[in-house]
Amino acid sequence: MSPATPQATPSASRNTPRSPAKDPLGVCESTKTEVTPLETLAMQTSDRDPPGVVRVRADNPSALTLDGTNTYVVGRWVVDPGPADPAHLEAVRAAATDGIEGVVLTHSHSDHSEGARELGAPVTLPRDREEVGPFRAVSTPGHSADSVCLLAGRVCFTGDTVLGTGSVFIAPGDGSLSAYLESLRRLRALELDVICPGHGPYVWDPRAKLDEYIEHRVDRERRLVAALDSGLRSRDDLLDAAWSDAPPELRPAAALTLAAHLEKLAEEGRLPKGIEEPDTRGRIEPDRADEGS
Repeated sequence: MSPATPQATPSASRNTPRSPAKDPLGVCESTKTEVTPLETLAMQTSDRDPPGVVRVRADNPSALTLDGTNTYVVGRWVVDPGPADPAHLEAVRAAATDGIEGVVLTHSHSDHSEGARELGAPVTLPRDREEVGPFRAVSTPGHSADSVCLLAGRVCFTGDTVLGTGSVFIAPGDGSLSAYLESLRRLRALELDVICPGHGPYVWDPRAKLDEYIEHRVDRERRLVAALDSGLRSRDDLLDAAWSDAPPELRPAAALTLAAHLEKLAEEGRLPKGIEEPDTRGRIEPDRADEGS
């Protein structure tokens, strides 16, 4: 695989207002945009970077990490530096043309954080409402207990809370489905222009994506409850009934997501007796589990 390379940042529109003050992403505070509708459409269809953002994709593709971990450079700040891969980190340094002032993490899983100390700048995993550089953190536990999203104006860096394609892996223990659904609803209440996910392409219709994510989880639970009501109790039977669309390579991830759904039902007093205990052999390590159903 070739090393990750930074993508070019689109130029500002000729219609960009020149007088009003601008926020850290170079987006006019009065209009919250620096591009025309046609330019926005071009970014959506070509997956081009939003103004002021440079994406550097790590060369670690897999069924779980999609086409690799997305690292973002915003001015002198790096979001999720990714794995400690020399070629990837060199591409990140090249994208940060004015140097690196700080590194901000969305969560501590190694496919997002491993390379942080290699960049020679302070590293922060912020708490809810904490401001770091141009970002304000929003606590979004679910995929992991320490997950946050980073807001810079109306641009949201979501790590593994929202992906560009597919659904997010939730495992019991470090993850929590109940917390995850609350996090999605918290993001849904925000006014966002674009989501910069930890894996996959940019999301230019955040509300539609978040509605899709919430409905996906509700539908899974609906199918699982129907399977339980029909008398199914083994993990394999429940997977076959409620995750019939999961491809073989993602069945282990789906099995752990099933466990998270069962944990949520137990918390709510809705789990019937007689559920087969999970088989944890071959368990997926959460630091590589970033896509599942």
